Amino acid sequence: MTDRPTVAFAKFALPKKGSVLVLAAEGGGLGEQARACDPDGVLSRAFEVAGFSGKLAKSVEVLAPAGTGFDRLSAIGVGKAGAIEEGGWLKIGGAAMAAAKSATDIAVIADLGGSEPSAEDVANLALGMMLRAYSFDKYKTTSRENGNGEEKSADKAKITIQCADPSAAKKAFARAEAVAGGVLLARDLVNEPANVLGPVEFAAKAKELEKLGAKVEILTEKEMKKLGMGALLGVAQGSVRPPRLAVIEWSGGKAKEKPVAFVGKGVVFDTGGISIKPAGGMEDMKGDMGGAAAVVGVMHALAARKAKVNAVGLIGLVENMPDGNAQRPGDIVTSMSGQTIEVINTDAEGRLVLADLLWYCNDRFAPQFMVNLATLTGAIMVALGHHHAGLFSNDDTLAERLTAAGLSTDEKLWRMPLGTEYDKLIDSKNADMKNSAGRMAGSITAAQFLKRFVKETAWAHLDVAGTAMGSPHTEINRSWGSGFGVRLLDRLVADHYEK
Repeated sequence: MTDRPTVAFAKFALPKKGSVLVLAAEGGGLGEQARACDPDGVLSRAFEVAGFSGKLAKSVEVLAPAGTGFDRLSAIGVGKAGAIEEGGWLKIGGAAMAAAKSATDIAVIADLGGSEPSAEDVANLALGMMLRAYSFDKYKTTSRENGNGEEKSADKAKITIQCADPSAAKKAFARAEAVAGGVLLARDLVNEPANVLGPVEFAAKAKELEKLGAKVEILTEKEMKKLGMGALLGVAQGSVRPPRLAVIEWSGGKAKEKPVAFVGKGVVFDTGGISIKPAGGMEDMKGDMGGAAAVVGVMHALAARKAKVNAVGLIGLVENMPDGNAQRPGDIVTSMSGQTIEVINTDAEGRLVLADLLWYCNDRFAPQFMVNLATLTGAIMVALGHHHAGLFSNDDTLAERLTAAGLSTDEKLWRMPLGTEYDKLIDSKNADMKNSAGRMAGSITAAQFLKRFVKETAWAHLDVAGTAMGSPHTEINRSWGSGFGVRLLDRLVADHYEK
C-alpha cells in the first residue's frame, strides 16, 4: 500500500518548528492557542491582505513568520464554528494537508476559542488529512511532482494534532484510520496499470486481508466451471490471463447471524471484447474493477476496526479481451442460475460477471442483504455526471439506509427506477434474456438484468462508473482512483448492522 503520514494527538503546546496550521472560524478570528503561534500578528495581518474570512476549507499562509521558528504558519477556514458537520471536518483536514505542502513536520492547532472540536471532529480532520495526502506516484522515477500534479510530499510526514482531549481523539481516530486504510487500498487497486494487476494478482491482494483476521478463499477457473458460472467465464475466455473469484469473510458478529454481503465487478481491463471500444480513452479501462476495489477496501476497513458484524465480500476478476477465443455477439451462455443469456454486446460484460456472483453469494451465504458495486454503464454518467452514483434497489429500507450513509460520508447516491416496463426490454427471442437492450435507459436495463439473479433477497446495485475513477478532484481526493464506496458501506454497517 502507498505510504501514508503518521498521525499523533497531543495537548496544546507552542510548537517550536515545522509547518504550523491553525483553525480560523468565519468572522471569529483565531482562538487563544492559535494566537500564541502568531506573537507578532503577521498571520492576522495576512488575513486582511489576502481577503481571508475563515470560509470553509479556504487558507492563507505566511512563510517563515517573524518571531517564530516555523517554516510556515497557515490558517485554515472552518466556516461557522458550531455548525460544522462530518463532511466539513473532512474538507478542513484536506485543506490543511494541502496547505502543509511538502512539509514533513506538521502541527495542527485544533482550537476555535470557545467552540472546541469534539474527539470525533478531530478524528475526521485527521482522516481528511490522510485522504488528501494520498498520491499514486510509484512509477515516477525523476519528477518532483506526485501523481496529482503537485510537489511530492515526504513519504511519511509526521502530523501532530493538538486538541482539548488527545486521548479521546486517538480513540476516535483508530476507527477512522482503519477506514482510511480501506479507501487508500481501493485507490491503489484502481490506479494500478492492468499489466501489473491482472486477475491473479488482484486475488493475491485480496488474500492479504488474512493478515487482519479475515478468511479469504480464491476460486480458480476449474472450480468456477464446476459451479456452472458460464456467464462469468464467457467474459474471461478471450484473455490469456485466467479468471479468479475471491471470497472474503469477516466474522465479527454472532456465530449464527446471517452476514451482510458486498459484491464487486472486477474487470481488470475492458477492451469491450469483440464489440471493441473506441481507442480514445480506452486506457482508463484499467479502472473497470472499481467495484471490486471498493469491496476489498470495505472488507479491509471492517476487519481492521474489528467490526461487530459478519460480512462477506465477493469479487469476480476477469479480463475482457478480443482474441480468437473470445465470445461473440449472438453467443448464448448459461449462467450459474440455469438462466440462459444471449450476448448482444460483448462490452456489456460486467453484468455477466455479476450475474453469477450474485447467484453464488445468495445461494451459499443467504445474506441479510447484497449490495453490488460496479463501473457498469456510461449511461449513468449521462444521467448523474460524476457527483452521484446510481442506486437501484428492490428494498426501500436498504435504499433509504444507503442514501443516508451517502449523505453522511459525502459519497452521494441517487435512486433510479426499476419496473416491469424496463424489465421486458431485456427479454430475448433466442434465450431467457439478452445482456443489452441498447442505448435507451441503459443503466436501468442493466440493473433489471441483475435483478433477475437476486431472488427475494434485499439487494442494491450501485453503478459507480462516474464516481470510482476520473471523478472531479475534491479537498480529500486528488487521485484518479477515488476509493468511492468504502466509507459509504462502512457507515451503512456501523449505523445499522453492528450489534
